[in-house]
Amino acid sequence: MNDIFGIPMSAFVGQLVIGLINGSFYALMSLGLAIIFGLLHVVNFAHGAQYMLGAFVAWGLLEYFGINYWYALLITPVVVGAVGLVIERLMLRRLYSVDHVYALLLTFGLAMLMEGAFRWKFGATGQPYPNPMSGGLDIGISFIPAYRIWVIAASLMLCIGTWFVIERTKLGSYLRAANENASLVRTFGINVPRMLMLTYGLGVGLAGFSGAMAAPIYQVNPLMGNSLIVVVFAVVVIGGMGSIIGSIITGFSLGVVEGLTKLIYPDAAGVVIFVVMIITLAIRPNGLFGQEAR
Repeated sequence: MNDIFGIPMSAFVGQLVIGLINGSFYALMSLGLAIIFGLLHVVNFAHGAQYMLGAFVAWGLLEYFGINYWYALLITPVVVGAVGLVIERLMLRRLYSVDHVYALLLTFGLAMLMEGAFRWKFGATGQPYPNPMSGGLDIGISFIPAYRIWVIAASLMLCIGTWFVIERTKLGSYLRAANENASLVRTFGINVPRMLMLTYGLGVGLAGFSGAMAAPIYQVNPLMGNSLIVVVFAVVVIGGMGSIIGSIITGFSLGVVEGLTKLIYPDAAGVVIFVVMIITLAIRPNGLFGQEAR
C-alpha cells in the first residue's frame, strides 16, 4: 500500500508526525491555560510570552553558562514558574475579587512588555539552538528524527502526569476545593493563597517547559509565542475552558487535523482549527469537554 486516498504514504506519515509535534505543544500550552483558568479563573494572555521566555532561558543557559539541553529542560520550568509566582503574588492576587477582564488586561500588558524587552535586547531575528539528539527511526517509508519522537513522548507523559495530579491526588483535590470554597479549605489549616500562587506557577512552568522543548525545533525569537497563543486559545475553547482532559485530547487531535489538512487542502491549514472552533461553539458553546454552567 503506497498511498492513502491518492496521498503518498511517506507524505502522509511525515505530516502525521508534524501534526503530532504541533499537537504536543498545543496540548502542553493549553493544559497550562486550562489549569490557570479552571482553578484561578484567570485568562492568562501572557502564556505565549512565558513560552517564549522558556525558550530564551534554555538558550541563555547554553549560550552563557554552557548548560546543555537536558539540564536546561529541568531548570527552565523552575525559572519560568518562579517568574509566575512573582507575577501572581505581586499583581494577580489583587485582582481576584474584581471583574476577570482586569486580569486579562494585566496579562496582556505583561505579554507586550516581555516581548518588547526581548525584542529590544535580541532583535527580531531568531537565535539557533543545536539539536540535542542525533539519529532517528527509519520505518521504511519515512525517517522520523529522534528529537521529534522525544517531543511527542515527553509531552504526552507530562500531560498525563499533570492530569493525574490534578484529578486523582489529594493535592489536586485541595487545589480544586480551594477554588470552589476557599473558606472551607482554610478551616483544615491549608494556606489557600499559597496554593493558588503555586497553581499559577505550575501553569506558567508548563509554558516554560514547552518553550525549552521548542527551542531546538524553532528558532528562539521574541515573537515565537505570538502566533501560537492564538491557536492555543482556540484549542482551549474547543476542548472546554478549564477542562484538563479536554485540553490534552483536543491539543493532540487538532495538531493532527492541521497537519493532514496541509496535504489535502494546504490553503485551509492555517484556518482549519478556527473553523473547528466556530462549529464547536455553534453546537456546544461550552466546548467538547466543558461542563454546562449551573
